[in-house]
Amino acid sequence: MSIRSKRDLEIVLSKLKGFEQPSFQLEQYQTPSNIAAEWIWNMALKGEVAGKIILDAACGPGILGLGLLLMGAKQVYFLDSDQKTIQICMKNYEQINQEYELGKAEFIIEDVSLFNESVGVVIQNPPFGTKEAHADKKFLEKAFAVAPIVYSMHKWTTKGFVEAICVDFGFKITDLWRYEFPIKAVFKFHEKPVKSIDVGLWRMEKEKR
Repeated sequence: MSIRSKRDLEIVLSKLKGFEQPSFQLEQYQTPSNIAAEWIWNMALKGEVAGKIILDAACGPGILGLGLLLMGAKQVYFLDSDQKTIQICMKNYEQINQEYELGKAEFIIEDVSLFNESVGVVIQNPPFGTKEAHADKKFLEKAFAVAPIVYSMHKWTTKGFVEAICVDFGFKITDLWRYEFPIKAVFKFHEKPVKSIDVGLWRMEKEKR
């Protein structure tokens, strides 16, 4: 079987298992399948998926990294600090691998600061910093250190911060997409069934010297 359209990709990703017991402390919110499919499809159109080695940082259940493998990525590192989440990610990989021929997957349980492999692209939807201010900072710092191209999702209100740190590390913003990110009520303090968060997806590329 093969993925022929963005809609095909979205349908496959929508069938994956999500977080079973999401952690409030770790801000575990799954990337919606429609946003993930558009994100990956845009990367594929730029020639940044097929044959590439990619890091999916804060991978969660693996929806982004698995989408990349479905679109022909050579290898994806799935990295998350939560062991239970990585186990879900592995099950999702096994599920898809039964129907599609996938590239190599490596599952890593550790803090993102410890990752030291060089990759072609980093994709990440890190904690938004709602629980811990600038929890996403270390993800950006690591991404800039290991890859020349970075796709990273953050709250729109932190736009100034993302722009500043990008310049500090010698990267330039080439593309920016804006989404309403729906978060389902999974914690007791949530008052609405679904809450939308205004987020941005930044594509950043290392400046050539």
